[in-house]
Amino acid sequence: MAILFDWYENPKTKDRQDEEMTLHPRIRLNGSTDTAALRRFIQEYCSLTETDVLAVLDALSHFMGRELGEGRQVHLDGIGYFRPTLTCTEPVKVDTKRKSTKVKLKGITFRPDIALRSEVGNIKVKPLKQRDVLRKPLTPEEIDKLLEKFFSTHDFMMKGDFYSLTGMTRTTATRHIRRLCEEGKLENKGLQKQPIYVLKK
Repeated sequence: MAILFDWYENPKTKDRQDEEMTLHPRIRLNGSTDTAALRRFIQEYCSLTETDVLAVLDALSHFMGRELGEGRQVHLDGIGYFRPTLTCTEPVKVDTKRKSTKVKLKGITFRPDIALRSEVGNIKVKPLKQRDVLRKPLTPEEIDKLLEKFFSTHDFMMKGDFYSLTGMTRTTATRHIRRLCEEGKLENKGLQKQPIYVLKK
């Protein structure tokens, strides 16, 4: 089966707005594989029972969690390297008090072994129905008209509504939503991470 993907526009910084548009491919996943499928595959591949495999995977999860939690990189032969990454809960300056209390786990990064990349082998790719990435970007006036029409039949707008309404990528749409809020045209009546926008009178 081929890897399915769409083309998306690369975001431009303020100083590169006049440069020619460039695109990047983004995968549309062909579903997902769960632990049960992995357990069955391993059981068929060797002499372990499914219960044995489940116990090994459970032990592996606990072991990796412990090692990563103590700041160690974990290497699994034939799979790759796992390592913890950190971030700050708020901006930290040189004179910030108790800096270490502002640090938390950001995530776990993964770098595959050459053996794993070899197992993947040569891939087949297939573009999905061509997105209209080459269409002329909407002007602020056109966005205002779309919002006016939308709010004539809706009391509020979610981020997903704005994506669908404008056909923009998340990055571009987020930039425009921020602009509209700064201009006093939209107002967030929800939470920062779960915004609900209303038309500001």
